[in-house]
Amino acid sequence: MSTEATSTEEPGPEAAVRSRANLVLATLFAGMFVLGSAEMLVVGVLNLVADDLQVSISAAGRLVTAYALGLAIGGPILAALTIKLDKRTILIGALVLFILGNVVVVLSSSYGLFLAARTLTGAIQGLFIATAFVAGTSVVPPERMGRALAVVISGIAVSAAVGVPLGTLLGQAVGWRGSFVAIIGLAVLVLIATAALVPSVPSTGGGAGNQAKYAFAPRVLAVLGLNFLLFAALFSALTYIVPFLERVTGISGALISVFLLAYGVATAVGSFGGGRYADANAARTLIIGSAGVAVSLLVLYLVGSIPALVAPALLALGLFGMGMAPSIQYRVVSLAGPGGQLASSLPASAINVGIAFGSLAGGVALDRFTTSSVVVTALIIATLAIPVAWATSYLTPQPTN
Repeated sequence: MSTEATSTEEPGPEAAVRSRANLVLATLFAGMFVLGSAEMLVVGVLNLVADDLQVSISAAGRLVTAYALGLAIGGPILAALTIKLDKRTILIGALVLFILGNVVVVLSSSYGLFLAARTLTGAIQGLFIATAFVAGTSVVPPERMGRALAVVISGIAVSAAVGVPLGTLLGQAVGWRGSFVAIIGLAVLVLIATAALVPSVPSTGGGAGNQAKYAFAPRVLAVLGLNFLLFAALFSALTYIVPFLERVTGISGALISVFLLAYGVATAVGSFGGGRYADANAARTLIIGSAGVAVSLLVLYLVGSIPALVAPALLALGLFGMGMAPSIQYRVVSLAGPGGQLASSLPASAINVGIAFGSLAGGVALDRFTTSSVVVTALIIATLAIPVAWATSYLTPQPTN
């Protein structure tokens, strides 16, 4: 009888609070997944967009650049302008604007209007990312902050592994506009869930001017510099990984997709698992992760012609690379102290600048040297990141008085 009575007891208040927090984090994960899918979807349907809008492939590629610049520059600006607003209000408003921006994309036959809409939605995503981090960490105790950040960040990683490939398949079947209609539909569902589940999160830390002196302090900029180096290293290689797999590893066709899917799954696993390491010791995680990325790239270069060994090298690269993402966000927000709300928008900007630089550096190496040189370029940048990670591990938050 006592066992039966125990099994029918109502959950305690702690269980209810944790269940509520999990629902909030799941909603924020879904939002990041949808926005992340929209960010990179153009890559998968680039030829379809170019044909429909009657522009060159390179011109269509600028739609990706416009989104990245909107996110990198517009995201922090919008975060500063809205910093005193309730975070739930910002999330809802950002989703509404994101939906409207993508409606413009679907209905437009003008390349210029498409470009403007992509720039705007990129900025909106930057705002959503920054606000989602604040909202996500507000519903968990401080000792679980890293795991909360990991859940939110993982939405982006899973979008790259699952959302973009599925969106590309849909685009090939029903046209690129159909893919964006699906994005709009999913965004509406996230909007409803956000309005229903995410609690009010009042602003803290003062206005943008007061927070800026903490958010842009040298100690924070140092970790952002590490963030830049890490993603520059990753995307020096990843931007050109398909030519590498074709010319050096000697695989083609559907097998390339299998290798890329494996990498995508590894990034998702890394971003989820990285939260626990961020909570345990974020600074140490960045040192180990930086070394892991460098070793993975070295192995990729040395065994590049052996498919059976290239696969685990890519898996390790994904695990170490995205496994550091929660720790980077954790360190930036922690070091910023009272400027944490504004600082939460900055890692995404550093990532996009790093991606842009890395893809440029890898492209130069590819044009001037051999295909394998893209991995060498990535390895050089990753090696530079190791002492930077070690140096930043000694940084502590600035006293506020």
